[in-house]
Amino acid sequence: MLNKLIVLAALLLPACFAHAHEYKAGELEIAHPWSQELPPNAPTVAAYFVIHNAGKTDDRLLGVDSPIAPKAELHEHVMQGDLMKMQQVPNVAIPAGGNVTFAPMAYHVMLMNPSDRSLLTDGKRFPLTLHFEKAGDVTVEVAVQKEAPQAMPAHAHAQ
Repeated sequence: MLNKLIVLAALLLPACFAHAHEYKAGELEIAHPWSQELPPNAPTVAAYFVIHNAGKTDDRLLGVDSPIAPKAELHEHVMQGDLMKMQQVPNVAIPAGGNVTFAPMAYHVMLMNPSDRSLLTDGKRFPLTLHFEKAGDVTVEVAVQKEAPQAMPAHAHAQ
């Protein structure tokens, strides 16, 4: 019985990590970059991920870019009165020993007027380069998915 469980676990383990992908830039780890599949005529596309700073000093995400869109911006959602509003931010602090989650209704990357829509369908990936103050540049592959990952928090900034 134990042998059957071990074989079953070995067979299922790759499926658990099929959508997980992580990248490193110095002391920073960027986990599971993803984007939700949108209608073909959507004027913007959002990208999400989690940044973990394993270092002892703060870093800062200064900007992003992607060959699939002429313009990419860092954005956040904020409450203004009774309304949730999206606004551009110049950069995002990544605290030492902390995490910053880019997720729907939180920080996110906005890709404006995507020119290459061939990579924006479920199961495809597109490149996104993150520019950090200390860790430098790192290019990640953003996985396009029909649905948001189950474990994605609804709203989170530095933790």
